[in-house]
Amino acid sequence: MSRKIIVDADAVPRKVLHICRQAADEFSIPLWTVASFNHCIDSHRHVVVGNASQEADIYLMNMTVKDDIVVTQDWGLAAMVLGKGAAALSPYGRIYQTSTIEFLLEEREIKARFRRGGGKTKGPHKRTTEDDNKFKQSLLILLKAKESKL
Repeated sequence: MSRKIIVDADAVPRKVLHICRQAADEFSIPLWTVASFNHCIDSHRHVVVGNASQEADIYLMNMTVKDDIVVTQDWGLAAMVLGKGAAALSPYGRIYQTSTIEFLLEEREIKARFRRGGGKTKGPHKRTTEDDNKFKQSLLILLKAKESKL
C-alpha cells in the first residue's frame, strides 16, 4: 500500500481537514479520515467506526504503516504511530518526535491525575490563522521529507 495521510477526525478542525485535502491533492497521495459515527465528515475515503472508547484510534493504528503521516491531537496515539515508523502531527502543527513523546505522555498523566483530584486545567486556545499556517507548514515539511526518501 502506498504512503497516505490519515486524519484522526473525531476532533480535527474543518480547516485542518481542508489543508490536508489540498496537500494530498498536491502530492498525489490518498487522504483517509477515521471518526466515530457521531461525526459528520465529508471525505472520499472516510471510515466510520462505533463510538466505543478508543475505537477510532485502534482502527487508525491498524491501517497505519511506515512512512504514513497521521494527524492527531492524541499523544498516546502519536506515540504508537511513531513506533510504527510513521510521522505524527498535531492539528496545531506540532511534529511529534520520538525524543520528546515520552515527556508529553508523562505530562498528560500528571494533568489527568490533577484533574481526578478536583483540579482544573486550561483547554486549548481559540484556533487562529497562525495555527492554520503552522499546521500547513509542518504538513508540507513532513510530505517533502517523506517524498525525498522515496
